[in-house]
Amino acid sequence: MTQDQQQAPEAATTDPRAGRTAADLPEPDAPATGEVAKIEDVEEAMRDVVDPELGINVVDLGLVYGIRVSESNVATIDMTLTSAACPLTDVIEDQTSSVLVGNAPVVSDYEINWVWTPPWGPEKITDEGREQLRALGFTV
Repeated sequence: MTQDQQQAPEAATTDPRAGRTAADLPEPDAPATGEVAKIEDVEEAMRDVVDPELGINVVDLGLVYGIRVSESNVATIDMTLTSAACPLTDVIEDQTSSVLVGNAPVVSDYEINWVWTPPWGPEKITDEGREQLRALGFTV
């Protein structure tokens, strides 16, 4: 046996990862107990929620009117849609759940408060949203 072969079994027994499973690892990016998410973090996560008709995120479309996070780390999002008759509310709610409380939770829970006043209009689109819409061929 070579010296390397003799040391290999010893290295395996001193490896701090030996015997650990994925269940032993901490949740990535999970808020610590008692920690309250920042509004900016919730807003950033909401940029991953994309309006299924326009293909632009709900923040840059101006659909998010307000975000609050309670002391119990529950986010309330005041949000509207481009039309009160929008049939894709469920899609937006599913995406919101995924980005806020999914695999890398930002908050412990959330609530969408659908609001219709003031009504949404194109003036609510951010500059970034306008650039994205122009890239898709829209005139804004």
